[in-house]
Amino acid sequence: MITLEMLQKKSHKEFTEILGDTFEHSPWIPEQASASRPFSSLLSLHQCMVDIVNHAPKEMQMDLIRKHPNLGDKVEMTADSTKEQRGAGLKDLTVLEYENFLTLNKRYENKFGFPFILAVRGKDKHDIYEAMESRIHHTEETEFETALAEIYQIALFRLQEKIKS
Repeated sequence: MITLEMLQKKSHKEFTEILGDTFEHSPWIPEQASASRPFSSLLSLHQCMVDIVNHAPKEMQMDLIRKHPNLGDKVEMTADSTKEQRGAGLKDLTVLEYENFLTLNKRYENKFGFPFILAVRGKDKHDIYEAMESRIHHTEETEFETALAEIYQIALFRLQEKIKS
């Protein structure tokens, strides 16, 4: 774990490497955030990164969303995603639960064109499945905005794990 003060002193390259996986497979976000140093707090760093995504073209935002793995899927994913899904019980699904998640993930992705995203910390597999069942009835615009909001929450959790306040 690194302090915010130590992070501020890192080179542009080191800063980007340390925070490169805060947003799933998207080091361009901390790379741009590096230029805005110093940050007064972890929350100001997070807000800077959120602003970068919010001001990015919609295609880049969609690319960020699509880089997230399907919840409950048995595919290779980043260490952070694996840890987060394991914590929610998604790595220990029964065969039937796994099939249900696959089916609902497929329905969701067919409807919206991107994976279902939820900040799973503090949630279990039942909470996640219920959220999927509920959100599949949203509009594409609502789900796009919801996916970004969930990504921002995931990024905050990851920053809190990496940076000592």
